Amino acid sequence: MARIIFYEDRNFMGRSYESSGDCSDMSSYLSRCHSCRVEGGCWMVYDHPNFMGNQYFLRRGEYADYMNMWGWGNNWIRSCRMIPMYRGSYRMRMYERENFMGQMMDVTDDCDSIMDRYHWSGGCHSCHIMDGHWLMYEHPHYRGRMWYFRPGEYRSFRDMMGMSGMRFMSMRRIMDSWY
Repeated sequence: MARIIFYEDRNFMGRSYESSGDCSDMSSYLSRCHSCRVEGGCWMVYDHPNFMGNQYFLRRGEYADYMNMWGWGNNWIRSCRMIPMYRGSYRMRMYERENFMGQMMDVTDDCDSIMDRYHWSGGCHSCHIMDGHWLMYEHPHYRGRMWYFRPGEYRSFRDMMGMSGMRFMSMRRIMDSWY
């Protein structure tokens, strides 16, 4: 069963809030959030309400001082999204340019470097997730900021994230073995 517990202070201190599903704004439950425990499932946490801003993937474990670990500075978790368990195949169609333009590749597994595998120096700028749940990274080898993608069409990462020149250089599947 998916379950995450958020704490106002580091090291699991202060008031707490428990969730077993999406929460778009934790401010009505906690005045801040500096640590959390994942007791089940996989989660994306965000430093802004409504699943916006920096995001980070969490699996079962304890995060006593995530701000230092992730380099979030003065930001704290303000919303969370539970990632549904998925056991099927993984399929994504990625495109070299926005609006499904340019070269296209079908992807069914992790890719640690779009540049090395597909020779796309500019990375991926749009995609259609057909099956599965994916993490996309701004740099090769699963580094830099990450974003969660569930099935759907994503025509422009720039429009979606409000960042010009947004592209992805690596991606990995969110697998059940991570639970």
